[in-house]
Amino acid sequence: MSIQSHAAHGAQSHGQTHTLSVLVENKPGVLARVAALFSRRGFNIESLAVGPTEYAEISRITLVVNVEDHPLEQVTKQLNKLVNVLKIVELEPAASVHRELILVKVRADAAERHQVLATVEPFGARIVDVSVDSLVVESTGDSAKLDAMLRVLEPFGIKELVQSGMVAIGRGPRSITDRTLRSVERAA
Repeated sequence: MSIQSHAAHGAQSHGQTHTLSVLVENKPGVLARVAALFSRRGFNIESLAVGPTEYAEISRITLVVNVEDHPLEQVTKQLNKLVNVLKIVELEPAASVHRELILVKVRADAAERHQVLATVEPFGARIVDVSVDSLVVESTGDSAKLDAMLRVLEPFGIKELVQSGMVAIGRGPRSITDRTLRSVERAA
């Protein structure tokens, strides 16, 4: 993805997109059923990240969805119909922390390495690999921060880029998994 299209992707996430945290039973095929639901309904998934929670029997899917042509309620109703879906929460930007991880391979010979390091330092990024003619930079943050870092790295020459899906968690002491686990234990 070019810097321009990456920046456009970041700008899209402020329009008709929503971040959903979906707790699901940790069973084979659940992710495939969730993705198939979105595909069948014509919803665009802009970002998808899946991982374990603090409970082995529950996984969390973080979805950034574009529901421009459909109401968000339609998305959540369809998700709730899936057997293994336990809970769905929309994570509003002001009430949650959103982060992505990016790895960027940048052209840099020995003479340019110090410049690249000085360029990424204000972004809290770090160098995680060094070769004869390139560096790999790792950074985490929101889309705006990562887009800004990519813009300043572009003059060096970006050889390769990989970015994780968005992960998000609500601010404050509440956890969306506590009550969900109790309901899973009762059902078992």
